[in-house]
Amino acid sequence: MKKFTWGFLFLLGAALTINALTYLNFDPRYGFLEIKKQAVASGYYLPFYYMHVVIGGLILLVGFVQVSTWFRNKWIRLHRALGKFYVYGVLFFAAPGGLVMSFFVDRGLAVLISFLAQTALWFYFTSVAVIKIKQGKIAEHEVWMWRSFALTLAAIALRLYIFFASYFFDLSQPIAYAIIAWASWVPNWLAVEFYFRDRHILRTKHL
Repeated sequence: MKKFTWGFLFLLGAALTINALTYLNFDPRYGFLEIKKQAVASGYYLPFYYMHVVIGGLILLVGFVQVSTWFRNKWIRLHRALGKFYVYGVLFFAAPGGLVMSFFVDRGLAVLISFLAQTALWFYFTSVAVIKIKQGKIAEHEVWMWRSFALTLAAIALRLYIFFASYFFDLSQPIAYAIIAWASWVPNWLAVEFYFRDRHILRTKHL
């Protein structure tokens, strides 16, 4: 069941990444950008959109590889190289891009706070992961990277929730979109916290 779930998420992530890369045509009227005409017209939105969506799509796929214990043990040098791409991609492109894009969502204060909190924590978690690996604290680095990846996975969760919720709710209502926005990343983060908490408890019992 675990392998099936991760396999399914990886396929969704791959589809999301492929879609993100189609925006490299740099057409300001292409796809999602067509409904963001006002934001694009501001002159600020588009550069940050490409930073967040294109680089973020690649980061999403890299993240699946990076959290694989098998890959990490077998391809340690590649793991390190991809790890640098992931962390610096988040810190210098995807997170700053998402932060600026948050101000153009226009779905109410609760949604804005959700996206601002998510991007701030994404940046923070990833930064601490970099600090920990530079200090040689591998176990702590792993925990912080999982926290970071949990928020990266919000890209998949948000789109899944929007797809299914659109059949039952009016997502133009701020409260409906706010619930989805918060649900796309908070449960992911909590799942990681509970997982490592339980693993720590089990390890302590065996000492």
